[in-house]
Amino acid sequence: MKTIILTILLLLLAACGSGGESDEPLTLRLMTHDSFDISQETIDEFTAQTGHQVEIFKAGDAGAVVNKAVLAKDDPLADVLFGVDSTFLSRALDNDIFLPYESPQLDNIADSLQLDSQHRALPVDFGDVCLNYDKAWFAESELDPPANLDDLADPAYAGLTVVENPATSSPGLAFLLATVSTFGEDGYLDYWQQLRDNDVQIADGWESAYYGSFTAASDGDRPIVVSYASSPPAEVYFAEEPLEEAPTAVVVGDGSCFRQIEFVGILKGSEHETQARQLVDFLLDKTFQEDIPLHMFVFPANETAVLPDVFAQFSQVPAHPATLPPQDISTNRETWVEAWTGVMLR
Repeated sequence: MKTIILTILLLLLAACGSGGESDEPLTLRLMTHDSFDISQETIDEFTAQTGHQVEIFKAGDAGAVVNKAVLAKDDPLADVLFGVDSTFLSRALDNDIFLPYESPQLDNIADSLQLDSQHRALPVDFGDVCLNYDKAWFAESELDPPANLDDLADPAYAGLTVVENPATSSPGLAFLLATVSTFGEDGYLDYWQQLRDNDVQIADGWESAYYGSFTAASDGDRPIVVSYASSPPAEVYFAEEPLEEAPTAVVVGDGSCFRQIEFVGILKGSEHETQARQLVDFLLDKTFQEDIPLHMFVFPANETAVLPDVFAQFSQVPAHPATLPPQDISTNRETWVEAWTGVMLR
């Protein structure tokens, strides 16, 4: 009898000690957007450190990823979600899809990027949507490059700018938000009417604007385009012949760029919370962070990460980018886009 009791006690102790999660190697599912790109060597490093594999599940653009995660919140599609950005953050938080987790790596991330005080969504990277201009075009003209948003409405810049439709383009939406932030809800539509009167061109998406109309990248006739602060280093990095300087530059005047922050979070209902925390820590640590710039052409959130030389030399980071509270964006996004459409396309 004593042997039976002792055996039962040992089994109970073993069950309690397991904590409900196995320490055996497993496969974690990382849900993300279609633009996610990182080297296999980096993913392999996580496996080398922890023994766990990572399955990448691409689920559409950032908005689609959030929508799918919300619809599946009671039976999550993955363990960790990467790529909800600041324009969709409130939708994710309002629907309570993430578990809180205060990663120790947050000590290396600027407070300005940490938008969720409960640490359900942790910042991984950031990028600024800005006006880019063709340096050669302006060097050959008698016109200075624009210094801020106001310059685009000056008759001297008539017919020089192409922007993207905010209803169909992520950078287009970000640029619209920059104008709301800079000119206010009472003034942004007046600003857009000035741009329309100044013959601004509207493209459906970034590729058609950049490679179809922008003079620095196409046979187009527009030397100013809405693009990214990381576009100049990308131009140098992907050039067929080595370049000593970028052919494009960025307008970084106060409020002229809109900062997009991408976040990661552990999905509620994950059966592997402990291991998911390890993956979040890895995404915020230097190995992953230093691999971000030359794969996704955004900036790492971790301030200890070292930028690649081409980023350090040719990128410009605005000192005072435009921002808006995520809740304001969530509440007003559709209204602002619809009002923009009424002014610009009707």
